[in-house]
Amino acid sequence: MRALLVVNPAATTTSARTRDVLIHALASEMKLEVVTTEYRGHARDLGWQAAESDDVELVVALGGDGTVNEVVNGLLHQGPDPERRPRLAVVPGGSTNVFARALGLPNDAVEATGALLDALREGRERTVGLGFAAGTPGTDDESVPSRWFTFCAGLGFDAGVVGRVEQQRERGKRSTHALYVRQVMRQFLDEPNRRHGTITLERTGEDPVEDLVLSIICNTSPWSFLGNRPLYASPRASFDTGLDVLGLKKLSTPAVARYATQLLTSSPERGPQGKHALSLHDLSEFTLHSKVPLPLQMDGDHLGLRKSVTFTGVRRALRVIV
Repeated sequence: MRALLVVNPAATTTSARTRDVLIHALASEMKLEVVTTEYRGHARDLGWQAAESDDVELVVALGGDGTVNEVVNGLLHQGPDPERRPRLAVVPGGSTNVFARALGLPNDAVEATGALLDALREGRERTVGLGFAAGTPGTDDESVPSRWFTFCAGLGFDAGVVGRVEQQRERGKRSTHALYVRQVMRQFLDEPNRRHGTITLERTGEDPVEDLVLSIICNTSPWSFLGNRPLYASPRASFDTGLDVLGLKKLSTPAVARYATQLLTSSPERGPQGKHALSLHDLSEFTLHSKVPLPLQMDGDHLGLRKSVTFTGVRRALRVIV
């Protein structure tokens, strides 16, 4: 088997020595080409090249969720074709690694490599659904490049938190769970629309849902992790169904305290709920419009400000080694 290993050298939880050990282990089982990313978007370019190649059968992403997202967008640059596109494998190297953990992989890079090699020997793989987001036709965002996401997206409050974390990382701060918690509090204090939301959710055949402050789109569950604690924003979300949405219409101090507590104590059976909470399951397509530009994030990557985004749940989009 010929495989491409895409290595993010800035992955927060793997050292150069650990990466060398992993590369040696993988190379002992396959014909392996190793490429280290050198710029933002490089992993996407490598995934694109692999998809265009006639002999690359597997792409292994060694890094965090951002690296995985880039590789996936490269592999699917001409759309999903699971039987013809190279398969994807993930070795977690980031701070959270939601996609890998949602697939049931160990969060340790060495253990995950062992699990990957076992899966390849035993032929274990699954075909997962993904999310797809594009600027809504007929709006100012129509020309914005479309993008795939593997586990979540968000328009509004949570994307603002992601943007703040990225700013702190650019200043040299490490990506830790404590950093995320601090930025959540700062985003809350600075959020101008927390009492009167600007987002409207529209879907065919249903009345629009207006005045959302926060909208989290989930392609799987859990939505994220706080340390080893899984957080279930949409417990029924699955790689085998469409997209789920958690929307909140109010972020007053009591509401935030209530929903934060529900999120921290959430489970596969129960997520945040209440009179100001909207929970939708297994949507194939919907659009989020905002009266003002709001931050957008996908798989923990801040993508700037948007006013209108159309989301599509695409089933059976990519084969993944598990």
